[in-house]
Amino acid sequence: MNPVEIEQAISDLAEAPFDAAEFPYAFLEAFGRKATEIKKLRKGDTNKSDLGGVLQRNNIHIATCAPGEVTQTLAALKNSPATTKHKAKFILATDGQTFEAEDLIGGDTVACAYKDFPDSFGVFLPLAGISTVKQIKESAFDIKATGRLNRLYVELLKDNPDWGKAERRHDMNHFMARLIFCFFAEDTDIFTTADLFTGTVERMSNRDGTRLQTR
Repeated sequence: MNPVEIEQAISDLAEAPFDAAEFPYAFLEAFGRKATEIKKLRKGDTNKSDLGGVLQRNNIHIATCAPGEVTQTLAALKNSPATTKHKAKFILATDGQTFEAEDLIGGDTVACAYKDFPDSFGVFLPLAGISTVKQIKESAFDIKATGRLNRLYVELLKDNPDWGKAERRHDMNHFMARLIFCFFAEDTDIFTTADLFTGTVERMSNRDGTRLQTR
């Protein structure tokens, strides 16, 4: 999986109803860990956790907990003999409301609302075998934006299949370039009115986007 695919998978996980029992496996799956690895962890064959969580050797120690106990759980993960013995690179604790994690090798920490943890997905890219470099971590929002634009591109082609034909490809690319400029201009205050672009779209269409094609 590439960073854009990972960001999408992580965002989907954050938006789905929280399942404490399934979260550790879903988190690992979002980073492209193999199905065979997940199966062995589920069976307990390779799960080395001594705290009732999920510990994948040389990778990560994850534990879900009761509401309000995230900080204490993260501390327990850090002090866990199993974390040290099995050389976990990351520790992660969440109760579905708060999310805390630490990169035990690089020193990066994450502490945020559960729904916001995808914003820090770059910290965990080593879980996918991707060596994180400063540029990747700093461009996490750019990667997220790229993923969203890719989803928009795909949805537009679903509703307008003729736009994918060779003779219309230039028009489609031109349209996407204009959208990107409008988003950039709005975020950097090139447009003199706040939310000029998104505000106009909201006023000219229904929330689900219908009616926009007639404007």
